[in-house]
Amino acid sequence: MREAFTTKNSFLRVFNLKQAIWWSVPTFVLLVTLSFAAEADLSNKRVPAEKLKEIQALKNPFEASPENISKGKVLYQTQATCFTCHGKEGRGDGLAAPGLDPSPRNFTSAGFHSMRTDGELFWVIKKGIPGTAMMPMVGSVITEEEAWLVLLYERSLGRR
Repeated sequence: MREAFTTKNSFLRVFNLKQAIWWSVPTFVLLVTLSFAAEADLSNKRVPAEKLKEIQALKNPFEASPENISKGKVLYQTQATCFTCHGKEGRGDGLAAPGLDPSPRNFTSAGFHSMRTDGELFWVIKKGIPGTAMMPMVGSVITEEEAWLVLLYERSLGRR
């Protein structure tokens, strides 16, 4: 009786192992594919060429004070819904990120921040990026003033 019980358990262990391997391989391949969708090339300008100089000249009207950065963080993590794609810490690893191509921007990258003016980043928050999941936020979710505050928080992530 004990031998039959042991044989049955061994069979179930082998069967479950085969099943686990069968399901884990395609799941792993899918997750790797989705999670490594390339972040868009940093050199691609998002602002139309005819507006680039004007937009690059825009300056954030808010000082990068701890109080304003904190306000931007609250907006980023709540009302503006940035965290959904970019993640709570801005690494581009939010809950929606695995299904997006290109993947959401990693705001902790100092290289990213060095290649964009405040005006260019404000343009993206305001207008979105066609062909990506980055939708226009100003007017539908947040105000222009709130967008500038969110931008201060995003910038602070690249200085850590």
